[in-house]
This record gives sequence, structure tokens and C-alpha cells, in this order.
Amino acid sequence: MKKYCCLLVFTFLLAFTSLQGQSKRLLFVGNSLTYSNNLPKLVEEVGQEYGVDIQTKMLAFPNYAIEDHWNDGSVQKLIASKQFDFVIIQQGPSSQADGREMLIDYGKKYSELCKENGAKLCYFMVWPSRRYYHTYSGVIENHRDAAKLNEAILLPVGEVWKAYFDTTNNFNYYSADGFHPSQKGSESAAKIIVSHLFSN
Repeated sequence: MKKYCCLLVFTFLLAFTSLQGQSKRLLFVGNSLTYSNNLPKLVEEVGQEYGVDIQTKMLAFPNYAIEDHWNDGSVQKLIASKQFDFVIIQQGPSSQADGREMLIDYGKKYSELCKENGAKLCYFMVWPSRRYYHTYSGVIENHRDAAKLNEAILLPVGEVWKAYFDTTNNFNYYSADGFHPSQKGSESAAKIIVSHLFSN
């Protein structure tokens, strides 16, 4: 775990050396796993620590999947406004076949629209609840495949969390409900998102 943390710090420094003074705009599209603890705001704060002006907008509603956002139509208008450098999509764990299909098929729609409007699509990989911890490998695999197939950036929060859980046996990134992130979990997610976003 210590070696991993050192690597993460090195990735941070390497990513931000050439980005200081720049401004980047991020659109977060998701549900309660994104708006809990105001993750986009935490991402902005991480950027400030490294001299990068990160501005965010969030489109997130309870129990929404990326399909729901697409069907609502608001996200298309936001992406078409050409205001954003990165569009970060998030839905539930998606360890099963239907979740995998949605990640890939709707991710393709988002990816094509992003390319048309000068933005880069990113997948925010989440995590299963502690009750369904046994499905973790499916969560990781399906997000990795979807990002690869749709030429998107993978933000592997869930995968990093699993390494932390399995190494420390400490599940403090979860809140009391065993699914949503604690404040510490959201802070961790923000650091992982920023480090992977700007190291690509």
C-alpha cells in the first residue's frame, strides 16, 4: 500500500507540472454517488492545491443512470454548448450484463457527441455496496471494457478503493449505509479523478 501511495503522489506531480495556470471545465453526469459530499467541489479544491483552475458543473439526480440522463435530453444540450473539456459519466456499479450493456451502448452515444463538440469522455468507475462486495470484479471489468471500446478516459476510483480495502481491511470510504461514500471516500475519489484525468 505504501508503494502504491508513493506512485500516486508521483503521478500527481508529473500530471500537474505542465498544467499549472491552466483552466479546465468538467461536466459531471451521475447520481447520488456523485453529488454526495459535493464531489465536483472537492475536485475543484484538489485542482487548486496544484495550481490548476478546475471549474465544474454537475447534472446528477437520485437513482439516475446514464441512460436516464440521455433520455431527459439536458446533457446533450450541455455537451453541445462546447463549454467543457471533459464529460465525466457515472452510474451504479454495473456489474451485471444489463449494466455492462448500458455502459457500452450509451457510452458510445456520449463519446460520439463529445468528439463532435471538442470534449473528452471519461468514465467514473464506482464501487458495489459492501453487501455485494463479491461483484467487485465485474464492476472493474465492465468499466474498463466500456472505456476502452469508447476511447474514453477511465477514472478507476472503484478499483483503487478495492486495493485499499483489500490491503488495509478498512472500509472507511463507505458511509454508514455501506454504499454511498463517506467524506473521506469522496475526498479520495476526488484525488483519484484528478490524478488520472490529467495524466492521460
